[in-house]
Amino acid sequence: MAKVVKEPLPGRYPVSYGEVELLRDLDRPYGWVLCSGGVPQSYVDLADPTYLDFEYVQLMGTVIDILPGGPLDVVHVGGGAFTLPRYVAATRPGSRQIVIEPDEGLVQLVRDQLGLRSVPRLKVRITDGRRGATGIEDAFADLVVLDAFTGAIMPVELATAEYLADIARILRPGGTLLVNAADGKGLMFARRLVATLRRAFRHVLLLAEPGVLRGRRFGNLILVGSARELPVDRLVRSAAGGLTQARCVHGEDLTNFIAGAAPIRDGEPVVAPVPPPDVFGY
Repeated sequence: MAKVVKEPLPGRYPVSYGEVELLRDLDRPYGWVLCSGGVPQSYVDLADPTYLDFEYVQLMGTVIDILPGGPLDVVHVGGGAFTLPRYVAATRPGSRQIVIEPDEGLVQLVRDQLGLRSVPRLKVRITDGRRGATGIEDAFADLVVLDAFTGAIMPVELATAEYLADIARILRPGGTLLVNAADGKGLMFARRLVATLRRAFRHVLLLAEPGVLRGRRFGNLILVGSARELPVDRLVRSAAGGLTQARCVHGEDLTNFIAGAAPIRDGEPVVAPVPPPDVFGY
């Protein structure tokens, strides 16, 4: 169990891009939720960084856990409350991590209120995801985590073929890209995003709950891309048997999921999906 140095103060806080709110989890003594615009952005347990509360983050943790053992060099695009950097630091001691986050005020808040200074070997670069990626050297990372949202909307400029090609450049030959996306009825954005990943990576798969995959409700979809073959069987078992029971879509099933959708390219008038107002009830 991690030592909690300071008790955060719940409330609303101004940041560089608006305002966020810190809410205490009444069910866990050291659990905190970071919200932006009424949307839960991150959950952290300050005493247990291995505890992942949000279901889609549990799926991302499942992917991280099946990567080759030992420390990882990781680039995170999007910071929030730094849930996954804390998880990696706790489960993969010795890992080096860079977080690219444009909101300097948010980073300072997380440092002051949510114990970010205690995460070892972590560097933060205050810049947007496009510029931040260009500043990372070739073949630096074992893992890139793309989990960047404005409110509940993924920036389209972080979903294009040109950007994902730059992410592929950052990864080592056996490296992995892990993407959190969100979509609803029809899943057209998700289909195009998967098609885009397939242009950049030889091996791609998708993890999501069955209801989300069928387009019955708005929710998160986790995409995984790599130049090396992914441990599909392990991911199928882990996704189906975890706290969040999800499907792993790959191979011909993934081709059928894409259904001929075109990759997303810079400059295209693509609109990222907006969740219905009743989705978040945290």
